Amino acid sequence: MPNTANNHHSQSPKSAIRAYLGGSFDPVHNGHLQMAMYVYEHLLPIAKQQQRELYVSLLPNARSPFKEDSTNPKHRLAMLKLATQESPLYINELELWQAPPVYTIDSVQILRARYPNDSLIFIMGMDSARSLEHWKNGLQLTDYVNLWVFDREENFDSDIDTDINTDIYTDKNFSKNELQHSLTSQLPKLLQPFIVDSVLQLLTANPQSLTNSFGVKNSHQGYIFIDPSPVAAVSSTRVRQQLYQQLPQAPQSLNITHSADMQIASIVPINDIIANTAPNSLAKWLNPAVYQYIIAHQLYSAAQFR
Repeated sequence: MPNTANNHHSQSPKSAIRAYLGGSFDPVHNGHLQMAMYVYEHLLPIAKQQQRELYVSLLPNARSPFKEDSTNPKHRLAMLKLATQESPLYINELELWQAPPVYTIDSVQILRARYPNDSLIFIMGMDSARSLEHWKNGLQLTDYVNLWVFDREENFDSDIDTDINTDIYTDKNFSKNELQHSLTSQLPKLLQPFIVDSVLQLLTANPQSLTNSFGVKNSHQGYIFIDPSPVAAVSSTRVRQQLYQQLPQAPQSLNITHSADMQIASIVPINDIIANTAPNSLAKWLNPAVYQYIIAHQLYSAAQFR
């Protein structure tokens, strides 16, 4: 399966479909991979039908502007490579080696310039989408890319990684239309006119003669798809906390090697990962190879600070 650090692909006769999931991935966990694979699975039949190339990439940042520090980029990249080696996912290093702060608006401008004819999609959680007006030129992201937004009602921490929330649709009296209206109302008002009803509409170009806020002529107007699919509530911050608490005392007690069958290559429906059948959350959410790398390099543990 493909797994490249910088996916500079030659232009195919037809425009490609490129989707990006950004975050610190500190560490990468199965919640990240499940979301990216969910997007991949939904885009793949469309790409095949339209005879277009499909690239779904993880886009690690240099250091989140919302965090004081983060793990060395070389370690985060190594863990990403281990986690995706048996998957069709790519890794894009566009932001990784830049000196922070690195802003999303700069990245989408670069990607739009690099792939002017492709369908570009940024994947994010609703917690990020609702705060776009506080990002640097965040309301201008749709001048360059489409947004695929997943809901995440319960914020367990301030981690900006796009993770998944699970039990928010248990109220059967909450209709689909009410849910969609509720999700739509959470976006900044200036972005609400760009909301569409299906993923397919993200792949339909909308040429317009626009001059964006930077004074740059731009022929692209992106759309926003709000996906009501439930996604699991886990964060890299919580994983780090558990690693810090557990690894110095009894690393073998985690029994994570018994979860070797949880390779991302065996794609499961996104809702199937909700049931907590693993003996502990680390075994459930960390790829075994990633866990072994963390142990070998003494990451996220008291040993890291000795």
